[in-house]
Amino acid sequence: MRLSLSEISTVNASFSEDVAAYAAAGFDGIGIWEMKLPADDRANLALLREAGLAVANCVPEVPSILRLLLPGMEGPPDPKERIAALCSSIQRFAAFEPESVVCLTGAVGGLDPSEARELVVAGLREVAAAAGEAGVCLGLEPAGASVSIVATLADALALLEEAELDHVGVMADTYNLWHEAPGALAAVAARVTGLHVADEPRDLGRSDRVLPGEGGSRSAEHVRALAEAGWDGFLDVEIFSTPDRFWGLPVGEAARRAHTAASRLCP
Repeated sequence: MRLSLSEISTVNASFSEDVAAYAAAGFDGIGIWEMKLPADDRANLALLREAGLAVANCVPEVPSILRLLLPGMEGPPDPKERIAALCSSIQRFAAFEPESVVCLTGAVGGLDPSEARELVVAGLREVAAAAGEAGVCLGLEPAGASVSIVATLADALALLEEAELDHVGVMADTYNLWHEAPGALAAVAARVTGLHVADEPRDLGRSDRVLPGEGGSRSAEHVRALAEAGWDGFLDVEIFSTPDRFWGLPVGEAARRAHTAASRLCP
């Protein structure tokens, strides 16, 4: 398995600062967040080549079909506008040859749950078609109710089956799947398009994430289960934090700490 760091982990640094720091820390790849990506993709690609970084999992600027219930990340309310933005992002990301592009369903919000599901199914079909045309691997990420209508691996796979999208995979996240058995992840290893790794804090009163290993052994158990099932993708560290914790670190220090933690996960 190769090691990558997702750019949200160093939210206050620029794309070029991320590239330099991640390469210096020893990472093999970078998880690109489009909101940090400068407009000149020719220059962006040149920077990545010079640094020797591959691209792991890409997160579109509008990453979901329905709105996110996250302050500052809600995006446009119209699902059609969101789907168009997602498709455009997928086309853009194709040049970076990513391991996968992440897609979320978005939250139910004020919609009737059945209406929300119908919108998501139709939207996923459009987004999947765009990914197929672009030659990009698409991964649906199960997550909490503020960003998704599917919370478990089984939920995500059932939704993809309903949409008749057996060529779309699942983006796994050890934080979001903290309470799922490692064996459940191993059982669907062939459908896993990418893996975000982060731990729940030991202090359950906190809402941020911590580096793998700092919250317990579950991330390591998930990684080991996937490895034993033959999965060999990026371990993409993704830390959502606060300015007084991980997000407050200088980008170089954050990258070094993340690399040390991720290295301990490798089977």
